[in-house]
Amino acid sequence: MMEENNETSEGGFILLGFSDQPQLEIILFVVVLISYLLTLVGNTAIIVVSLLDSKLHTPMYFFLTNLSFLDLAFTTSIVPQLLWNLRGPAKTITSTGCILQLYVSLSLGSTECVLLTIMAFDRYVAVCRPLNYTTVMHPSFCKVLAGIAWLSGVGNTLIQSTITLRLPRCGHRHLHHFLCEVPAMIKLACVDIHANQVQLFVATLVLLLLPMALISVSYGFIAHAVIKIKSSQAWHKALGTCGSHLLVVSLYFGTSSVIYIQPQRSFGHSQGMFLTLFYTVVTPTLNPLIYTLRNKDVKGALRRLLRRKQNF
Repeated sequence: MMEENNETSEGGFILLGFSDQPQLEIILFVVVLISYLLTLVGNTAIIVVSLLDSKLHTPMYFFLTNLSFLDLAFTTSIVPQLLWNLRGPAKTITSTGCILQLYVSLSLGSTECVLLTIMAFDRYVAVCRPLNYTTVMHPSFCKVLAGIAWLSGVGNTLIQSTITLRLPRCGHRHLHHFLCEVPAMIKLACVDIHANQVQLFVATLVLLLLPMALISVSYGFIAHAVIKIKSSQAWHKALGTCGSHLLVVSLYFGTSSVIYIQPQRSFGHSQGMFLTLFYTVVTPTLNPLIYTLRNKDVKGALRRLLRRKQNF
């Protein structure tokens, strides 16, 4: 066991990724680079505006700030290494780099699942319990909910990543993926991985399917409340309040759930890699665009901030 681990530590891992399609790598490099730059600008803008504009000091934008920070950190844990591998023939990642990427990306991805669920609960209270909204969504309670999201992500990665890294690999170093991810990592093991697959399935139930169910329930109550009002104005208000979040949820859970729920034998194939590329690179780019283009409060805050800078 020690000999195997030493061999991997010295040689690191080889991320095969899209190396079988070299003509595609140049296109992907440009697309990923542009997406990453847009992610940095868009999410940073949301964080700055939410912090500086007092009108956005509400639970909704507190959670949105957490989401933007998550997206920034999540993509940064993956994209720089991906860009490095796409730009040339070298596809290696150090053992330490792979371990850090595994722990950090899984922690942040898990946190986002829980945070999106909490944001759905916030929208439920706003639409279905408007008179009690400020009482229920008290700032201290919001901080507790955000803390639960972050702690759940850390707890999940400590369990899953540690178990995955303890598997003997017998010198196997070639990952059929562009990042160090649990489904791809367990395929390197030279022992029976049935128990790991069961553990991964249970984690998927808790952190993907359960949040999706809770979000669906929240929006079921919201739809029921709006239907009872029978007002087109109420529909527009509910759509403005919940539309952005529902679209973000659909993009993130729609792609990530396919990766973790699909049969194990299909992990690491081209289809799976493109789906992973979508929820790790494209979705964090789209999130700030969705929230700014569909949200009058954020657009108004951006205009006020720009006017304030011009006056100075």
